[in-house]
Order: sequence, then structure tokens, then C-alpha cells
Amino acid sequence: MLMENERKLIVEYGKLLVTKGLTTGTGGNISIFDKEKKYFAISPSGIDYFETEPEDVVIMDLDGKVVEGERKPSSEWMMHLIFYKKRDDVEAVVHTHSRFSSTISCMRWDIPALHYYVAFAGKTIPCAKYASYGTQELADNAFEGMGEGKAALLANHGLITIGRSVKEAFLVAEMSEEMAEYYYRTKSIGEPVLLDEEEMESMLLRFKSYGQ
Repeated sequence: MLMENERKLIVEYGKLLVTKGLTTGTGGNISIFDKEKKYFAISPSGIDYFETEPEDVVIMDLDGKVVEGERKPSSEWMMHLIFYKKRDDVEAVVHTHSRFSSTISCMRWDIPALHYYVAFAGKTIPCAKYASYGTQELADNAFEGMGEGKAALLANHGLITIGRSVKEAFLVAEMSEEMAEYYYRTKSIGEPVLLDEEEMESMLLRFKSYGQ
């Protein structure tokens, strides 16, 4: 079975999408890229995360063709593929329908630098232009909207994050959702006081060596 370890990780993190409150039902999707083989493993379309087995995870190539797997890949596979083709620093993609991120995306707002944890994703968390789910247009908008950062809201939809590992991409998704909640709550009582450009540049540098 190709990419067995990556398949197991997708099953594991798929369950975490639900238990961590980052999605409901079968919403959202996860993929992991193998740079050497030029294949990526992606969660299957429309299967309950707690019923998904490693064999259900689909393996695709950079031409968008299924290499191994009997299931249909996530309808958002094009949105994953574009990051693997166009950014050398991406080895995992996480897409969520988390509540606060989705709420802010329905306002089509960027999340500004209201807290230094925004730097997990970039100087801000931008909102990409709207397009229907599962389309190349959405993939293009997500890539363009994210810019050089690690997260973007998808207008009237949800959140997409990237990382050098599924662990990092998932952490960025968690922190982006927390920042979306902070933004929602501060906007409910007034206007948040934002951190300046210099401070966010400093945070981006410091976060490069964050952790062990």
C-alpha cells in the first residue's frame, strides 16, 4: 500500500478535526505530500472521519490522477494540488469548516494582527475571493489569497492552512480558528487595537524557532 504512514496520519488527524471542533459531519479535508514520489495522500470524499480506514485514503499524482485507492478523493483535491505544485515549503494541507473562521469568512474580512498568535499564519490571515467548492477557481483563489503566509479564509466557506508536516498545518488551523474567535469577540464589543508592522515582523522571526 502506497504511503501507508501518511494514510494513517490522515485518518488520525481527520478524527481530530471533529474532536477539536474544527469541522462537523464530513466537512473539511486533509492531505500529505511525498516530495520524493511526487504523490499526495488525501482524505476520501463524504466518509465519516470515525469510519475512515487507511485503505479509504486516496493517493494522487501532480497531474491530478488517482494512483491508488478505490474511493473518490475529496472534492477539494485541486485546492490541495495547487499548493504542492507551486510552493516548495508545503508538505501538508488542512481545510476546515471551523465555526469562527467560517463566520469571519462569511463577512469576507481578513483577520488582522490583533494578537501575536496571528504570526503562526503570517502578518494577517487574509480572506480569499469566493468561488464554488471543488472548482479550479477556488483552488486559484485560495493560492492567490494566501500569498506567502500559511493560512487563508475562504469566502463564505471556511479555512485552509499549510505546513511542512500535517502536525504543523493542523496547529496553524487550530491557532487560526482561535484568532478568528478573538476577532469575532473583540468586534462584538468594539474595535481591536492592532499590533504594528514592526512587531509582527519580529513575531514571524521568533516563531521560526518556536518550540523544541
